[in-house]
Amino acid sequence: MDKVIFLHYVLPFLGALMVGLILTVLVKKFAESRQIVDKPSAGRKIHQRPIPLLGGLAVYLTVLLLIMVFRDYILDGRILPQYLLAIGLGGFLLMIGGYLDDRFGLKPYLSILWPVLAALAVVAFGLEIKYISNPLGGVINITSGLLSALVIFFWLMGMMYTTKLLDGLDGLVAGVTVIAAVILFCVSLFWDVDQSGTSLLALILAGAALGFLIFNFYPAKIFLGEGGSTFLGFMLGVLAIISGAKIATTLLIMGIPVLDVSWVIYRRLFKEKRSIFLGDQQHLHFQLLAAGLNQRQAVFLLYFLTLLFGSVAIFQQTSGKILSLAVLILVMFGIALIIARKQKKRP
Repeated sequence: MDKVIFLHYVLPFLGALMVGLILTVLVKKFAESRQIVDKPSAGRKIHQRPIPLLGGLAVYLTVLLLIMVFRDYILDGRILPQYLLAIGLGGFLLMIGGYLDDRFGLKPYLSILWPVLAALAVVAFGLEIKYISNPLGGVINITSGLLSALVIFFWLMGMMYTTKLLDGLDGLVAGVTVIAAVILFCVSLFWDVDQSGTSLLALILAGAALGFLIFNFYPAKIFLGEGGSTFLGFMLGVLAIISGAKIATTLLIMGIPVLDVSWVIYRRLFKEKRSIFLGDQQHLHFQLLAAGLNQRQAVFLLYFLTLLFGSVAIFQQTSGKILSLAVLILVMFGIALIIARKQKKRP
């Protein structure tokens, strides 16, 4: 095997996978020893026994460690040292908030503080979006620093809450993250410079999430917890920014979860007139269970849809991605109709 390929692609992924496995075991034991567990209850929680939380800490520490090890390869000129500091600090803030929430059960107005601080840290360390792709061709330049900061802030908040609210079935968020990170890696090979820092970061995230997924897939032995569910969205959001404003690409990859979360937020706010933070079983993954699928079938279906539409992102230009997003919306409507019919037929 070529030495360059091994150092830039194989070693970071395998290293993250192995470190992720080891740290997940250690974090699991720590959470159990401190009784930081998710106990079964009515509502969104469908597991049958207490499951350790804090799993996101293993993913975060894996990403942080591998970034330190491969720092010289990641800093390719476009990725600056302060960007890595932003990832480290933003993730650290999410871990603090996640630990407090997992242990003490923070109120929503307190738990949202930590994602806000993580997003602000990214802005404070100088990440910018200088342009976004124009669906009609070319690009739209963003010349205002304030506008760039606002786009980044709301983009990261959206991604963090997408993965947070998606975290309802064993292995769902971690598996979707693995798929998304691998696709972003492939996109970097097609549309980015060879051996870029972006591709290396994507592989590190994929390996770290996969190492955790081995213990998180149904039946889960450990959960991501609040910090982990937001950190994975945070990392995908940051990767989209530093890879050259690949926001349309990431939206397509995460299209099913984004549309699902958007619909749930709309329904809670405008139809039910209640807080968006009050959980329920109206998310797509819970509806799939209600329609008769088991946990593994529902998760694999969402994996497949993520992989299907994410793969389109590898080959499509922006206009093609916009069309694919429209098709994705139609697919969501189709799934909703099928679920509704199946639920009516169930006794």
